[in-house]
Amino acid sequence: MLRTTIDKDGVIPYYVQLRDALEEHIRSGNWKSGDRLPGEIELCELFDVSRTVVRQALKDMTYAGLIRREKGRGTFVSEPKISSRSLVQSLDGFYQDMADKGFTPIARVLEQGIVPSNAKVAGYLKIEPMSPVVKIVRLRFIEDEPIVLVTSYLPYEMCREVINADLTRQSLYAFLEHQCGLTIGRGRRSIDAVSANENEAELLKIAVGSPLLLIDSISFLNDGTPVEYFHGLFRGDRLRFEAEIVEIRGQGTRWNLSEEDSSRFP
Repeated sequence: MLRTTIDKDGVIPYYVQLRDALEEHIRSGNWKSGDRLPGEIELCELFDVSRTVVRQALKDMTYAGLIRREKGRGTFVSEPKISSRSLVQSLDGFYQDMADKGFTPIARVLEQGIVPSNAKVAGYLKIEPMSPVVKIVRLRFIEDEPIVLVTSYLPYEMCREVINADLTRQSLYAFLEHQCGLTIGRGRRSIDAVSANENEAELLKIAVGSPLLLIDSISFLNDGTPVEYFHGLFRGDRLRFEAEIVEIRGQGTRWNLSEEDSSRFP
């Protein structure tokens, strides 16, 4: 049964106690993905708290990705997040990472063509501004659900074949290796938290302002030549990134970055 006791004399805020009780009910499996939570008024009566308390607790849980609120329908338990370790600590791309987990990722290609590089892209790819690059914008799905919106830029002179590649059901990195003879040797990735604008929210089927994980990445060949810059927006309610931290005895915890690496990517 749902634990509904609130300690009115304790120091822990009411909304935190309510949130913890609801989260416990979800994590224990009593509420499963897709189950509808009691309405706000019912929660007020069950826990003997105000509607303001209920709304704050539900807001926190929404931001954490545990629940989703649908206008006119109610509040539902979200699907469990997909954990990804490869995207932050290996050279595997999204396609290979999801395939390794047993999913069948597909992509809707929104744009695929040749454009002149702006100063930012040219700087990352170490080419002259206005040089031609292949721009690919893909909306990527897992089990018919949009998960990530990613934009890739590649030097046209190195990757001419990519302009005609069918990337709906294959990895860009695999295509580069097998069709272009280009093997990714290393990469640099940064992660930021951002919120979805109107266009991003519409494509990813989320509310405007929903949390997104932004990954900016540059991939290099073995000789250090940049071959791809991508800008990916991942749904914060459906993905979780994990990383393993290794401590070098006697030297503390370090990133293995050279000055050259640091200068290539801020």
